[in-house]
Amino acid sequence: MTSTYDVLLGRLQSAFDAVFEGTDPVLRPSDRGDYQANGIMALAKSQGVAPRDMAQRVLAHLDLAGIAEVEVAGPGFLNLTLTPGFLDDRLRALLGDERLGVDSMPERTAVIDYSAPNVAKEMHVGHLRSTVIGDALARIYRFRGYRVVARSHVGDWGTPFGMLIEHLVDLGEATAMAALSIGDLDGFYRAARVKFESDETFRERSRQRVVALQGGDPETRRLWQILVDESVAYFAEVYAALDVTLTTADVVGESYYNDMLDDVVTDLAAAGLLVESGGALCVFPEGFTNRDGEPLPLIVKKRDEGFGYAATDLAAIRDRVDHLHADELLYVVGAPQSQHFEMVFAVARAARWLPASVRCEHVAFGNVLGPDRKMFKTRSGETVKLIDLLDEATQRAAAALAQRSHDLSSEERHHLATQIARAAIKYADLSNDRQRDYVFDLDRMIAFEGDTGPYLQYAHARLRSIFRRSNAPWDPGAATFVLGADAERDLARALIAFPEAVDAAMATLHPHRLSGYLFDLAQRLTTFYEACPVLSAAEPSRTERLALCELTARTLRLGLSLLGIEAPEQM
Repeated sequence: MTSTYDVLLGRLQSAFDAVFEGTDPVLRPSDRGDYQANGIMALAKSQGVAPRDMAQRVLAHLDLAGIAEVEVAGPGFLNLTLTPGFLDDRLRALLGDERLGVDSMPERTAVIDYSAPNVAKEMHVGHLRSTVIGDALARIYRFRGYRVVARSHVGDWGTPFGMLIEHLVDLGEATAMAALSIGDLDGFYRAARVKFESDETFRERSRQRVVALQGGDPETRRLWQILVDESVAYFAEVYAALDVTLTTADVVGESYYNDMLDDVVTDLAAAGLLVESGGALCVFPEGFTNRDGEPLPLIVKKRDEGFGYAATDLAAIRDRVDHLHADELLYVVGAPQSQHFEMVFAVARAARWLPASVRCEHVAFGNVLGPDRKMFKTRSGETVKLIDLLDEATQRAAAALAQRSHDLSSEERHHLATQIARAAIKYADLSNDRQRDYVFDLDRMIAFEGDTGPYLQYAHARLRSIFRRSNAPWDPGAATFVLGADAERDLARALIAFPEAVDAAMATLHPHRLSGYLFDLAQRLTTFYEACPVLSAAEPSRTERLALCELTARTLRLGLSLLGIEAPEQM
């Protein structure tokens, strides 16, 4: 189904082209909830005509019969008010459409790189944004028809593994496995680090172990694989607890690209892009300079013969384009890595490994802050573990549910509390512009009022309760949308805008465009709920309002699911 926005924009473009080719109109929702068109100012200036006169010229060529009523407003805006007949047609079409007006695109492939924790370390709040934002984008892309290849580019290689393997050997496999299997990765890592810093003999053994690992020693590789497997199993538990769609098959670590790194260097040299600088092999992509205006290098191979992150990222791009046939590459990584990725992408383009036809984006995000607006940590100054965060949120949700009048078993209450906790944590992240920092406030996030995940879940549950209380049957196919009340019309306008919200979130890679839409929809629902009785209304208003409730519930449920949030039937 073509979205309302696209219908209006297409008609507007035709009118603008008829008046003067080359000017694109700007279309946005107005304060009244319909639409307002601009672009006339620029068109009028270029022609030396008063804006209102130019608006009248555009209006003379604008055919919106049966779609919207148009008037010239202000200095030269076109205000478009959707007609009742158009709204009725749209809403009835949505009732029979499982996708609620969102088209499925021709199959394309998107590789989305997100989460990326480190082996032998527990996932903490620093991994929250990448995991939640990346998973929301993966869900949206899948819904739009993309073949999504998720990639968690875990840190599973490098010098730290020498000390980790030696620590494993010192403990003995049985003891080490027991510690790792209960998820005490941080304790294992800290103990290895203490020994590495205090014991010269252990430090030398660790260095030798790194050499053996990189040289392919079978026993060392076997011990390394134990660390990787236990860590990946732990990551899977965290993802399951958060209801994140990443699987163990999506974990592709740095080690996967080792055999490709020599070819990266060879091919960059053959392309004439590689330069030796200070003993290291570098590429100087055009347009990147340091503070002194000197060319900035991307180090591909260090002077100690080791490979850095740049080489691995370049190898990953080649693999994802050549073997996974990606049409889009998305990297959901923190904002401090922006220059690194800009340089990697520039080098990949210069080497012709990244065709112009492939969209490649660094989906940057800000930090999670504590109430003091500093990096979020525990009171003792330690990094907050993700699993502990979810446990605390679940406990608070359970306490809130216990104060409400619910006939739920303890098992049902725990399940609902978990759904609410996930919603609180995910929505707090996804409702913010990802490029900005935000303050983590669990008390506010878990609330059933305000711009929160639980508020949207409650809005859905409230709608489902209407149908549970309905004794008389109703036929959705019999609904006719007269929309006589302002609250009905406001809700209807929001419902038909769902495809625009999904498109905007996907096009801009900003999930908050969808979460903001859902919050606005829930607010309009509250106004409608208070102003328009449903079950006690006489026909045909009863059926019309039940249909509006059904569409709103389905929209909330689908929209929340695209953000990775469940919509309980009751709360």
